[in-house]
Amino acid sequence: MPVNYTVQAEVVDIRSDAPKNDDIFLVDTNAWYWYTYTNASISSRPYQITEYPSYIAKAISANSLLLYCGLSLAELAHNIEQTEREIFSSTLKSKEYRHNFPTERAKVVAEVQTAWSQVISSAVCTDVLVSEETSNAALTRFQTQLLDGYDLLILQAMDKAGVTQIITDDGDYVTVPGIKVFTANSGAIAAATSQGKLLVR
Repeated sequence: MPVNYTVQAEVVDIRSDAPKNDDIFLVDTNAWYWYTYTNASISSRPYQITEYPSYIAKAISANSLLLYCGLSLAELAHNIEQTEREIFSSTLKSKEYRHNFPTERAKVVAEVQTAWSQVISSAVCTDVLVSEETSNAALTRFQTQLLDGYDLLILQAMDKAGVTQIITDDGDYVTVPGIKVFTANSGAIAAATSQGKLLVR
């Protein structure tokens, strides 16, 4: 069933956009996953492993400023471990895989370290202190914007840094007013087009 996005952000189709040297982007975890992880193609759609790495590479070539949030490490590590577990055995539970197969654990650690090393060498950290104030602000946003918990905190990091542009495949971000979502997500792009929110630069 297609997702019925109520688009409040401006949306840019990365398949036809060229990053500029004055662009500042926060790169969402999903885009880092496809850009840095060697086995990303196993759990991804073909456009995800081509369009996002290509756009990030173009942004680097254009001298755009790329940012990452330290919170992305948790999500990236989780996604990499999940994919490595599926490669090893689709029947094992996460805890069994993590604790009972030390060689596999070492492989996961190496993959995460390699991926994270690429993130920190390609971008600058913008962080958010997950304080009571931050949590309350995220909870308030949760009531009106259709995002998950990670995304709420990523948005808090964007707010703190004064950044309004995000590279992501996560269509939930199009529900956030005041930001620009750079994406190849066809559902989000179609919704933005039909609601007059697609931005061509």
